[in-house]
Amino acid sequence: QLQLVESGGGLVQPGGSLRLSCAASGFTLDYQAIGWFRQAPGKEREGVSCISRGGGGINYADSVKGRFTISRDSAKNTVYLQMNSLKPEDTAVYYCAAGRRYGSCGLDPGYNYWGQGTQVTVSS
Repeated sequence: QLQLVESGGGLVQPGGSLRLSCAASGFTLDYQAIGWFRQAPGKEREGVSCISRGGGGINYADSVKGRFTISRDSAKNTVYLQMNSLKPEDTAVYYCAAGRRYGSCGLDPGYNYWGQGTQVTVSS
């Protein structure tokens, strides 16, 4: 069974950091493009970051450039999203997704597999 599980969310003060994890079972993440998305209450889901199959392509939404970093750990079959300098507007449920066509990095929701999400709340 193909499954993605996010973890690492929580409550953090503005300016703080969190590292989200996306662990896969049933398939190897190295062979997939992986995307991170978020959805705040009342808003549409938006792409935050992505990494292509093989890791040669990485992209970030303008709103998180310079603050968020996506990375892979092949041995753990896990992709991470390091989030620094968090702002209240980063508050959302964060999802990871896998299986985009051709293994290319994209911030559109064209992925086949999705996790259940992890809540990130940035508040003082």
